[in-house]
Amino acid sequence: MKTLIVEDDFTSRLLLQELLKSFGTFHIAVNGREAVGAVRAALKSGEPYDLICLDIMMPEMDGQQALKEIRAIEESSRILPSCWAKIIMTTAVGDKTNVVEAIRGKCDAFLVKPVRKAKLMDELKRLKLIW
Repeated sequence: MKTLIVEDDFTSRLLLQELLKSFGTFHIAVNGREAVGAVRAALKSGEPYDLICLDIMMPEMDGQQALKEIRAIEESSRILPSCWAKIIMTTAVGDKTNVVEAIRGKCDAFLVKPVRKAKLMDELKRLKLIW
């Protein structure tokens, strides 16, 4: 599994790295702008991400905007929705407005921080990224 961890908080980034390191390679982006660039580069190289863990509150470009741009890139690349990267929003902001916006933006899951291993593993299984 190829993963992109998009997180501006160092501690949260380390936690996700630790939880995901046994499942394959991962790359790091510290804001939404870097994430969008990483997704473009991965698609161009023919090695797209399987999973993107995307924080909402970040500098330069927040996760909601990054989500919209990533899905637009996948659509314009004529990738079938069933083959899109699975995007899990990981955020301290669990209010209804952010959840609804993320779902409208076509995220696949939503986890409130601090991310718990059991919940993350349940989502990865539900998304058929692990068994």
